[in-house]
Amino acid sequence: MPFHDITLNDGNKIPAIAYGCGSVNKNKDIHGYVEQAINAGFSHLDNAQYYGNEDSVGRAIRESGLSRSELFVTSKYGFGNIQDQVRDSLTKLDLKYLDLYLIHTPSVVRDGNHESVWREFEKIKEDGLAKSIGVSNFTVDDLQKIMKFAIVKPAVNQIRLHPYNHAEHVSLLEYHAKHGIVTEAYSSLAPITTFPGGPVDISLQKAAQRLGITPTQVVFLWVKAKGAVIVTTSSSKQHLEEYFAVGDLPPLTEEEVAAIDAAGAKGPPLTLHTRLSACRSWRYAMSLALITLLGCYVVFHMAMGRCSKVN
Repeated sequence: MPFHDITLNDGNKIPAIAYGCGSVNKNKDIHGYVEQAINAGFSHLDNAQYYGNEDSVGRAIRESGLSRSELFVTSKYGFGNIQDQVRDSLTKLDLKYLDLYLIHTPSVVRDGNHESVWREFEKIKEDGLAKSIGVSNFTVDDLQKIMKFAIVKPAVNQIRLHPYNHAEHVSLLEYHAKHGIVTEAYSSLAPITTFPGGPVDISLQKAAQRLGITPTQVVFLWVKAKGAVIVTTSSSKQHLEEYFAVGDLPPLTEEEVAAIDAAGAKGPPLTLHTRLSACRSWRYAMSLALITLLGCYVVFHMAMGRCSKVN
């Protein structure tokens, strides 16, 4: 069965897989890659002001020959005047409206003024500049701040989600489900691309062998099982076809999903990066401890000196 659209809490629909225009593509002319993704079947294009390539995505959209209704285009606000920036994104993309406009990260909410920022987003939706509005990289606490006064609920929250960080996101995913907020998942291939050789590998390989597919496809089936929209990217036509073929695959069993969850909860293997980070953290802690001990030593001897003078 192909990828189906997911209905958002405002009644609009979102394709269940998206081609991400960020990552290594930031500030690059990627119109060729976007055209390749569209030809592979991707109709959902995920972009952002911060990526610095909206104009090349707009070129790909124009050259695709597709009608506007055949594409679902997302962009994200990162900095500057909100009303100016959404119009700037539309100009670069050569579109009259976005299907989805997101707050890229909670850090763009200056001085914690969530209400004023979200009111601007509600106005964008009201004015027809975006059909749906939402957020990205928000925690439960961030969402609660918006939900206190929101007239229009966030339709989605796009987050980094993979088997190794799933356990820490359980409460967030439950909050999404409670309020009808769709989860969009990026960096889901981390067990393969960033943390190979970890405990999740065995569960992925077992499911891949049963279904006769790749571990990469198993990861995306796991994302589907979580009810999330897949946001992924590649410059390889072969990989894009591999990803899109997941829509025609049978689902994982409940046991397979549970096994991946359990393996992911054990945590990722120590990569070179994490080893170096751990080493730096250890050296910092040791340095701090030595400085503290030295300070105590100095204070002690100063005190002893005073005592000697008094005696």
